[in-house]
Amino acid sequence: MAMKPSSVRRLAVLAASAAAVGATLVATLPNASAAPAAHHPARTSTATKHAEPRYLALGDSVPFGYRGKYAVVAPNYNKPHSFVGYPEIVARDLGFRLINASCPGETTASMINKTRKSNGCTNVNGSGPGYRDAYPLKVKYSDSQLRFALSFLRQHPKTKLVSLMIGANDGFLCQEFHHGCQGSAQIALIKRIQKNVTTIMDRIRNRAHYKGQVVIVNYYSLNYADANQNALVSILNQVVDNAAKPYHVQVADGFGALQKAAKIAGGNTCAAGLLWPTPADPTPNHPCDVHPSPAGQALLATAVEPVVRKG
Repeated sequence: MAMKPSSVRRLAVLAASAAAVGATLVATLPNASAAPAAHHPARTSTATKHAEPRYLALGDSVPFGYRGKYAVVAPNYNKPHSFVGYPEIVARDLGFRLINASCPGETTASMINKTRKSNGCTNVNGSGPGYRDAYPLKVKYSDSQLRFALSFLRQHPKTKLVSLMIGANDGFLCQEFHHGCQGSAQIALIKRIQKNVTTIMDRIRNRAHYKGQVVIVNYYSLNYADANQNALVSILNQVVDNAAKPYHVQVADGFGALQKAAKIAGGNTCAAGLLWPTPADPTPNHPCDVHPSPAGQALLATAVEPVVRKG
């Protein structure tokens, strides 16, 4: 995912805005430099740990909580649990034991087969080391993310919740290699995402025989004031939702959650403090990373939590 600087003063304002928005959403956000308690069994009694319902989070850099190297809070890629995504917030708020298997740069294809083209999750066809080749994920697995998920769900059939956020990296690759991903390239992209999401959901339901709740998390717009950006994201969300719906899923409206909050800045997701400010980015006119700030992640969590079945 690409990134974006402006003046130091403007970036400071963005960072302050992110903190302010986040504070109004949750009493306390997870510390970006500390791992959530769900990842530290030593802090929880054995009885309590085993009593917690399990939550398996799947997808790309957004559920991972990734932020780029120019983010105002510098990342430490060697410490995966220093990244806090919406799954960590949901797990904390609802009392779940989180297993976050997401991988930055994952596509719908590479999620199924790790040798398929990703946008940076894996090393494919001599393209250089992928994220999981160079740095640890939050969960260790050697095969594809989907294979890990199927194995986990067979071993833990009473898992309370599975969330899935996938497809944006397919779009980024299409834009990069097909001149903006228009016309026949966009049609092929839609068919590919639809086919792959259908495969993912079919295997979760019919190979792992998972009967629990699956929540599809919709993507946000990088700028709600940009009609073209909104249209592209809406198409992506609709394709994923339609492919998944036959498998009895709920949809978390991440698009709408951030859209409401971005109104304070005229629809500009970056200026509203919902994306990570990037003060050190040398690229002109890119004041923000594409990844959600703590405030943005908190908003995604507020979209997920209401659709999770209680009890």
